[in-house]
Amino acid sequence: MSKKKNFQVEENETISDCLARMESEGYVPVRRIEKPLFEEQTENGETIHVPIGREIVFEGKIMT
Repeated sequence: MSKKKNFQVEENETISDCLARMESEGYVPVRRIEKPLFEEQTENGETIHVPIGREIVFEGKIMT
């Protein structure tokens, strides 16, 4: 088992579900990373980026 592992919150999963999954695999969260997700759309000949959501990833380390 590696000392660090990233856990992404899946589309139909709550943050609590992800943290429970981490714990069941023997990891404890040490960092939360959020990245915005954008979609490109064209309006009046201009390309704009519209926010459509976010990606949440937890970095976990092995419990000791």
